[in-house]
Amino acid sequence: MNEHIEVDARICHGKPVVRGTRTPVTVILDSLAGGDTFETIMEDYRVTVEDIRACISFASSELSQQSYHPLPV
Repeated sequence: MNEHIEVDARICHGKPVVRGTRTPVTVILDSLAGGDTFETIMEDYRVTVEDIRACISFASSELSQQSYHPLPV
């Protein structure tokens, strides 16, 4: 995917993870959404600031590729 995020069918059933770890991108994003600081996430999951930013960027990129079709009201 990029130098910080990888998708490998042999790791976490092919979910996107922080490269070199088994930490799914969703775990990092959920931690951020829950209010954890970068510092806490870095300590808890042994990732770097660049890894965390890559998770955010990855999620943004994935969302930008989605199509949304509003339902009529």
